Amino acid sequence: MKTAHDLVLAARAGITELTPSQAQAWQVTCGALLIDVREPDEFAAGHVPGAVNVPRGMLEFRIADLQPDGNAPVLVYCKTSGRAALSCQSLASLGYTQLRSVAGGFDQWLAEGLPVEHAALPSFD
Repeated sequence: MKTAHDLVLAARAGITELTPSQAQAWQVTCGALLIDVREPDEFAAGHVPGAVNVPRGMLEFRIADLQPDGNAPVLVYCKTSGRAALSCQSLASLGYTQLRSVAGGFDQWLAEGLPVEHAALPSFD
């Protein structure tokens, strides 16, 4: 029987991961759509500037609205890079070709001292 870790390792084998510094440069250079696949509370606590929050469970349902061009660059990250690897694998199966994942995820982004934004959680009052 396979574990979630096995699935992540298999997904990583088939995708391109960039260090946070490389990812930041690639995103700026090519104007990639930057997707944070963490949950909304994680995103609100801190995220990469310019990122769009699409929780992993909603990605396949929302990607065509966010980026209808399957050849356009898309950069994905999560907390440590597992969900991002699975997300890239899924997006590739939908026909997206210019995918990159942030190696080490948001945790590594923070460790490298790169810029971070914060957002308030929506109020449902």
